[in-house]
Amino acid sequence: MVPCRCATGPTPDEVRSPMQNIEFPGFVSLTIAIVVFFIGAGLNGRIAALRRWNIPEAVTGGLLAALVTLLAYRVLGIAISFDLAARDLLLLYFFTGIGLNARLADLIAGGKPLLILLGLTLVYLVIQNLIAAGSAAALGLPEGITVLIGSASLIGGHGTTIAWAPILVERFGLTNAMEIGVAAATLGLVIASLIGGPVAGLLIARYGLKGPDAAPSIGLPNAAPEDDLNHITLLRTILVLNVAVLIGYAVDELLEDLGFRLPLFVACLLSAIVLTNIVPRIMPNLFWPTRTRALALVSDLSLSIFLAMSLMSMQLWTLGGLGPSLLLVLALQTIAAIAYILCAVFPLMGGNYDAAVIAGGFSGISLGATPTAIANMTAITKLHGAAPMAFIILPLVSAFFIDIANAFAIGLFVN
Repeated sequence: MVPCRCATGPTPDEVRSPMQNIEFPGFVSLTIAIVVFFIGAGLNGRIAALRRWNIPEAVTGGLLAALVTLLAYRVLGIAISFDLAARDLLLLYFFTGIGLNARLADLIAGGKPLLILLGLTLVYLVIQNLIAAGSAAALGLPEGITVLIGSASLIGGHGTTIAWAPILVERFGLTNAMEIGVAAATLGLVIASLIGGPVAGLLIARYGLKGPDAAPSIGLPNAAPEDDLNHITLLRTILVLNVAVLIGYAVDELLEDLGFRLPLFVACLLSAIVLTNIVPRIMPNLFWPTRTRALALVSDLSLSIFLAMSLMSMQLWTLGGLGPSLLLVLALQTIAAIAYILCAVFPLMGGNYDAAVIAGGFSGISLGATPTAIANMTAITKLHGAAPMAFIILPLVSAFFIDIANAFAIGLFVN
């Protein structure tokens, strides 16, 4: 793989070829990914900082595996790669699962706060991409890199970055798009975990805010009965997922015929949303997996192995001279996120305790991921009191609405 040339000039890797290329086939790659996940889980269990920062097990293990392949390249002259066909299917499962969980009744229940937070997030999506575009122009970065240092990696996270990377490679010839985007998404995840709690704590202390005495809640429905997870419900859930994915394929072809080129996962997400809000109404006796433990299990498994495969397959040696530039852009994005949270999100969400909790979670929207946002808010409410509304509206925005808006925003940059 040939990295893009940057202002720093060619690196030694650009003028020498690795002595040997090794590609692991699909089944072996999937097996290695599972091992990588468990290595990450073991490290997270032993290193408190990783748990405190809410670094997913797959990210820990995947980054370690990527460092091992980098060492193999530098020291042994071996370029290791993996067959990622299974990863692409897991991506579709994960985003289709998000769509199957999106019930219109829940979206409407958030009311005015939901609409305000959605508006704030959409505005910040534009701001983030403007910062990325300005930074790319000022630093002379390669064409097509804008979305990778903007909303694709930061608001979108690892999943969105990995889904769009092949399109950026094809459209702009940015051969190291995957590595740049995943590096930005990973740094953003860590930064989001670090700034969310302190920002909310600053607001709570400054304005003397306090939550109710009730025990904190993450705003999710009570756990389903233990016997709702068995081989029957699991197979039914996979069947519904497969049907939604097949419809997504058809929708994707239709959109492409109409001139709209989007990642396949977007069509699957939209198809699942439509299905989950129509089929249970017209066929109420039919099993449907929305909010079931079976769907949660499939989604969690898909995301975990998907991330492990994606991160372990990074070819870090292709980053070339982009490291300092990437750190500079991330610093600018972090400053912008904190300023926006303090000056816009907190006051416009009401300037009260719930708004402070949402402010802490907004770092996960702007720089990290939904799990980061939830982790930040959980830590805040454990210390200061419950904020149930925050846990209802923020996941709806970050895990549903913004994915769709971000896909179209990225599409505009690409096309």
